[in-house]
Amino acid sequence: MIEDPVVVLPEADYRSVWDRFYEDFSFRPSTNPIKWPAIQEPVASVTWSLAALDDDSSYERLDHLVAVVEQGLSSCVGPSGTLFALDWQHTSYRFAPQEVGGPGQPAWPLSPYPDGDYCIFLAEDFHFGSFGHPWEGSLCLFGEELLDVAATEVGKVLGPPIRRSGRAVAVAHSREPFAEPTWPGC
Repeated sequence: MIEDPVVVLPEADYRSVWDRFYEDFSFRPSTNPIKWPAIQEPVASVTWSLAALDDDSSYERLDHLVAVVEQGLSSCVGPSGTLFALDWQHTSYRFAPQEVGGPGQPAWPLSPYPDGDYCIFLAEDFHFGSFGHPWEGSLCLFGEELLDVAATEVGKVLGPPIRRSGRAVAVAHSREPFAEPTWPGC
């Protein structure tokens, strides 16, 4: 347990956590779509496009998405656990999710929505978390327990996933009746 509910990662911890993240997830930061996804998405993962939020001018769906992911992360970490909140090339944190976000409590240190940089929430042992990709405009949740508590609601907000376990999901096409092609002169 940490003394304060939100603690800035000291430099040595910052480097250690980021080094492990780069290694464990084969992290390849890039704005180039050819290099996406930027991580090797775990077997137990689902990734959604954030495009469904593009027309959310009142931020209702965004707020709901953030609440669902935060609640899912909190439930997975338990009553006294901590998470890492990593903001690529910026200050990163260790925090107690049960002690943030409520009345009279500090806010969550970051949002799961990637607003300008990669935003990652990780269990201390890295077995569940979220990965927000700002340039792809995607959110990946990973770890069976997090998927069990959050994936259905995230899907209601964002729609069908674009990847499962790091593999593209086939897009459902319209169910128009098949029309025989017509050939000139036939």
